[in-house]
Amino acid sequence: MGLLVAACNAEPVAGGDVTDPPLSSTMPAAAAAPTTSLPVAEPVAPATLSPSPTTTTTTTVPPPSTTINPFGRPDWLGTRVLPLRADDHGEAQPTPPELENRRLETLDLLPRPEGDQFEWTMGPIPEDVVARSTWREECPVTLDELVYVTMSHWGFDDAFHTGEMIVNAVWADEIVDVFRKLHEARYPIEQMRVIRQEEVDALPTGDWNDTTSFVCRPAVGSGNWSRHAHGLAIDINPFHNPYFKGDLVLPELASFYEDRDPMHAGVITPGDAVVTAFADIGWPWGGNWRSAKDYMHFSDNGH
Repeated sequence: MGLLVAACNAEPVAGGDVTDPPLSSTMPAAAAAPTTSLPVAEPVAPATLSPSPTTTTTTTVPPPSTTINPFGRPDWLGTRVLPLRADDHGEAQPTPPELENRRLETLDLLPRPEGDQFEWTMGPIPEDVVARSTWREECPVTLDELVYVTMSHWGFDDAFHTGEMIVNAVWADEIVDVFRKLHEARYPIEQMRVIRQEEVDALPTGDWNDTTSFVCRPAVGSGNWSRHAHGLAIDINPFHNPYFKGDLVLPELASFYEDRDPMHAGVITPGDAVVTAFADIGWPWGGNWRSAKDYMHFSDNGH
């Protein structure tokens, strides 16, 4: 897919500036008993996350001003590899009409919550989740320092879903509280899931939109690990909230969202429910950086 780990965690300098964009980016054997009634179900095989095979179509796309997104996912999503820049990011492209005012259905990896109340579980990372994650022995955290969390969330398809996330155990309770507030505010999240290594390594398609935390990778242009590699950063709806620095846009097809119109569903703006919920736990927002804007990004130390 050419993934969201591409967009975040450049190291800010004094005053919130960043010096470099991030790299191009969504466990003990048995999980502890969940702390609520929602069971941790076996995730659907990763293949279900892959887009439908590329198909040829002669359908005429309406002009952007008249496009209405009916929640369906375009067949080509995640299949169109972009030309590469010298820095190995994809070249920014105009946003396809189908992804303007993006409101796509959520692909259910876990059973949907039974009602409209916030539901969550927390425990050690199951072995099968470790296997499909980016964790490896050289990561800057051990499996014991991370936990696996499931949380219900509102989707762009006007339904409740259950997402998954690996986070740092020290902040796990506070992170659950953040997503409880987003659930109450009916802030829509397209997809919340653990990112796979093959997605990190894939060539960029510029259309990913996975809300996630732990991704084991270094920050670009630095010998330091990203805050994501510690489970201490979270990206929210990256396509709606891209990274911008000069002519670099990540995801590369998300230039439509340079217009930070709060009327566009999923857009994070100063003082809104998302920024406020993270501010309540002391996590700064990348949308406040000066030399770059990382609208998707929240972290424990502002990096």
